[in-house]
Amino acid sequence: MLAYLVRRLFAGVILLLVMTLVVFMLFFASPVDPVQFSCGRNCSPELKKQTEKALGYDKPAVVQWKDFVQGIAVGRDYPDDPELRAAAPELVTECNAPCFGYSTFNTKTVNEEIAETFPISLSLAIVALIIWLTGGVLLGVTAALTKGSILDRGLVGASLILYAFPTFFIGLFALKFIAIKWGLWDKPVYTPIAEGGIGEWLYHLLMPGAVLAAVFMAAYVRMTRAFVLESMTEDYIRTAKAKGVRPRIVLFKHTMRAALTPLVTMTGLDFAGLMGGAIITETVFNFNGLGKLAVDANKVYDLPTIIGLVVLLAAFVIIANIIVDVLYAVIDPRVRLG
Repeated sequence: MLAYLVRRLFAGVILLLVMTLVVFMLFFASPVDPVQFSCGRNCSPELKKQTEKALGYDKPAVVQWKDFVQGIAVGRDYPDDPELRAAAPELVTECNAPCFGYSTFNTKTVNEEIAETFPISLSLAIVALIIWLTGGVLLGVTAALTKGSILDRGLVGASLILYAFPTFFIGLFALKFIAIKWGLWDKPVYTPIAEGGIGEWLYHLLMPGAVLAAVFMAAYVRMTRAFVLESMTEDYIRTAKAKGVRPRIVLFKHTMRAALTPLVTMTGLDFAGLMGGAIITETVFNFNGLGKLAVDANKVYDLPTIIGLVVLLAAFVIIANIIVDVLYAVIDPRVRLG
C-alpha cells in the first residue's frame, strides 16, 4: 500500500510541475501585456521598464517559471529585482513558502488573497458535498431498491426536473423568497467559526450549500441508482442471495462496495472543481470566495493572482485524484497491483 501511495504522489508532483510550466507558457503567449496593466494607462516608458524589472517580467518565461516553482518550495521576496530590494528595504514584501506570487493591483501577496477567500470556498464546498453526497446516495439506493415503483419513478423524475434548473435560478429563488420575502431563513452572511461558533457558521452556509448541492444531488441520485442496479446483476450478488445471506449484508458489504468505485471518482473531481467553480453561488449570496477572486483578477488581468489560483486549483484536482486512487485501493485491493 505504501509503495502504491508513493508512486501516486510522485506522479502527482511531476504532473503539477508540468501543469505550472504549461500555464506560464500559455499566459505569456497572450498578446496582452501584463506590465501595462500593472503600470497603468498613463505609464511612461521609464516607469514601465522599472515595473517590468520589479515584477521580474524582464526575464524569459522559463526563468520566471523556475523562480515561481522555487518560491512555492522555499518562499520569495518582492520586488523581484535584488537591486530594488537593496535600495528600498522598507518596501520589501516577504512571501513565505508556498509563495504563489504578488498582486500589484491589491498590493499584497497572492497568499494573503487566498488566505482571505479560501476558507469561504472550502466551507461552502464541504457543506455542499455533505448535502449532495448524503442525499444523492440515500435517494439513489432507495430508487434502485424500489425499481419500477411509483417511488422510484418519482425520485428519478424529480431529479431530472431539478437537474434542468440552473444554479443561479435556484439560488435567486431561495434568496428572494425563502430568505427575504417569506422570512423563513436569515439572509446568509459568511461567519467564521472563530467569530460565531460552529452553529452560526453552519446556519449561514446551509442555504447556499443546499443551492450548490441541488444540481449535484440530482445527478448523484441517477448515477447511484444506475450503479447499484448494475452491481445487483453480478454473479457474486446472486450467489450471496442464493446462500441465504441477509439482504442488508448483501447491500452494504457487496453491492455498495462495487457501486462506490465510480462514485468516489465523481465525488473527488466534483469537490475539487467546486473550490474554484462556485462563482455563481458565491455571487448570488455575496460570498467573496476563490471563484469571485478569480473573476475579479481576470477583469484587470492580474497575472500573478490568476496564475496562483490556477496552480492552487489544479493542485486540488491532482490531490483529489490521488485521494481517489488511494480510496480505490482500499475499496478494491486489486487496484494496488496496477
